[in-house]
Amino acid sequence: MPTDPSANPLPQSVLFCCDHNAVRSPMAEGIMKKFYGMDCYIQSVGVKNDLEIDGFAIAVCAEIGVELSRHRSRSFDEMEQWGDDLSSFDLVLALSPASQRRALDLTQFYHIEVEYWPILDPTGLGDAREDRLVAYRQSRDMIVQRLIARFGPPRIQEDET
Repeated sequence: MPTDPSANPLPQSVLFCCDHNAVRSPMAEGIMKKFYGMDCYIQSVGVKNDLEIDGFAIAVCAEIGVELSRHRSRSFDEMEQWGDDLSSFDLVLALSPASQRRALDLTQFYHIEVEYWPILDPTGLGDAREDRLVAYRQSRDMIVQRLIARFGPPRIQEDET
């Protein structure tokens, strides 16, 4: 179904969040930056920061030209320590139930929209490498579909890909 991007213009700033900031939220951050990067400030965090960026997430995003290997995981608490104030974001996109609860708790005194996007957690799915990649691609593709449905077609130039 075609989306009219003027019906849902890009916010000035978006924060993606999930459980560990190691798979879903970094993928969403990277893909959104590729699709709409110069038009919006985009960051990601986790409820916890106890994992590094996931190698399968790096691999499936590289397949679509999104580079994640330099991503450094951070938590909501670290985000504020590093100078990103939650109140400066216009939209928080929670990709897991735990991150939605944390985002709602932290934004209760701010006028910040929090949306929940139920994105498959691919960690632990599949035994063989190829089976695991299939699960990660499903999560990546769910994020791509949600981004396009919410913000319209990518605004990337051909020479940027």
